[in-house]
Amino acid sequence: MQPKLSVVIPVLNEAGQIAAKLGALQPLRADCELLLADGGSDDGSRIVAEVLVDKVLQAPCGRAKQMNVGAMAAQARVLLFLHADTRLPDEAVRRILRAVADGYQWGRFDVEFDDPRPVFKLIAFMMNWRSRLTGIATGDQALFVTRSAFQAVGGFPEIALMEDIAISRRLKKLGKPCCPRDKVITSARRWRKHGILNTILLMWRLRLAYFFGADPGELAVQYYRRP
Repeated sequence: MQPKLSVVIPVLNEAGQIAAKLGALQPLRADCELLLADGGSDDGSRIVAEVLVDKVLQAPCGRAKQMNVGAMAAQARVLLFLHADTRLPDEAVRRILRAVADGYQWGRFDVEFDDPRPVFKLIAFMMNWRSRLTGIATGDQALFVTRSAFQAVGGFPEIALMEDIAISRRLKKLGKPCCPRDKVITSARRWRKHGILNTILLMWRLRLAYFFGADPGELAVQYYRRP
């Protein structure tokens, strides 16, 4: 029987937390499929994940490439792209299928962080407000899309960074996104590691540079070279 939803999870060296994250998704396997697209992990992530997903796919390193490989292997007519450190709300599948039934071709959820401090609530509020205003989804917001729309825009542009912004721009030409207020919960670990203000300023700078045509490869070097 064809699954109702294909969940594509790009992963690179997440062995320390992947079991817990995938464990939380096990109830979905009754009528959805879980596809893990591994970008060349060398920490045993694939071994940990094999019994917790329907398929482990080997893909070239790079989130966009990994998600495209996952989409190619997916069987459902609706795709959900989920970061390994993001947790879905309880009603996620029902919300997505309802949105598609209502005529939406794509969408995303609101986001909150797994850190209760007020500053993270403010950051999440601003992310959700900006996304709702611009129609641009970030990867942390669990983007979902019909297979036909995904194919129509050519999948994720295989760039080193900003692939979520790039595909959102393409999808907006097909129709506005559905934006349920249900919240995915994503990890604040990167913000805590590199500093909240430093991370905010970096992301603003990178997004602005991308808007003015900077090479995503060069932006990725700046993003990932942080100590």
